[in-house]
Amino acid sequence: MVRPIPGTGSLRVFEAAGRHLNFTRAAEELHVTPAAVSHQIKEFEDQLDIRLLERTSRSMRLTSAGETLHAAVTEALAGLTRAVGQMQRRRDSAALRVTASTSVAARWLVPRLDDFMQSMPGVDVRLDVSDRVRDFGRDEIDVAIRFGNGNYPGHRADRLFDNTIFPVCSPALLKTKKPLLHPRDLLQHRLIHVEWSAPGVIWPNWRMWLLAAGVTDYQETAGLRLDNSGLALQAAIDGQGVALGDSSLVSDDLAAGRLVQPFAVTIKGPPQFAYYVISPVETQNDPLVRSFRDWILDEAAKTPLVK
Repeated sequence: MVRPIPGTGSLRVFEAAGRHLNFTRAAEELHVTPAAVSHQIKEFEDQLDIRLLERTSRSMRLTSAGETLHAAVTEALAGLTRAVGQMQRRRDSAALRVTASTSVAARWLVPRLDDFMQSMPGVDVRLDVSDRVRDFGRDEIDVAIRFGNGNYPGHRADRLFDNTIFPVCSPALLKTKKPLLHPRDLLQHRLIHVEWSAPGVIWPNWRMWLLAAGVTDYQETAGLRLDNSGLALQAAIDGQGVALGDSSLVSDDLAAGRLVQPFAVTIKGPPQFAYYVISPVETQNDPLVRSFRDWILDEAAKTPLVK
């Protein structure tokens, strides 16, 4: 959670107002009134004897001096936030703050965390589960587990898994009156869709898998559409249809018999995209960060994956 740094009130108000170019939105972010923002900006300008923001009835913009100062203030506040976060982490050295997206947290990380905590008694692991990208300094994060392309300037990023995609379903589904003997049989069942894309990249979908399995006349029909692969896998476990699973996220469910892989055909995800364990370069050798990174890379290597 962002903690205001004492003595930076005017700078924070100016940074927010200059970023939003709107007193109301800045006030909402800072939990004050628009009038308070306006008063603080005027007082700041009076102290500097410089006009920073030009306001009209319909718009607002930074002056030339305002643009120069806003860039410096933004950089200074970011640096102060990082420094304070580092001091707090050193003071609270037995705490490790980890953020992970919901799918990998629920289906892979959390079931294994007890092993790490058993090996590091006395360490307080604080897990932030969110699909929002967190800022290491501002949000006081030590380690992140994220899905992406591995390009994180200023950070160390270690790849956890390669992506192998294939259908999965509840074993009970195989005992129904509509058995899954051939990939074409999937057309008689509800397909669970998760749609994800990045610039120039489309994540494997049912059309792509069925084509690889020799089904060339697939016509998309109504099904269950979710925006989270973890939820899609849970729906498959609950017997609501057949999902496309990523080998790393379904390994535990396959081993436990909660899911089965009805067909051996697999396809690969975009090679540049994967789950990564990420930490800032300046803290990558912190003993606790290094211990967690070594542990999670070892766990990833031990995870049985369908090729």
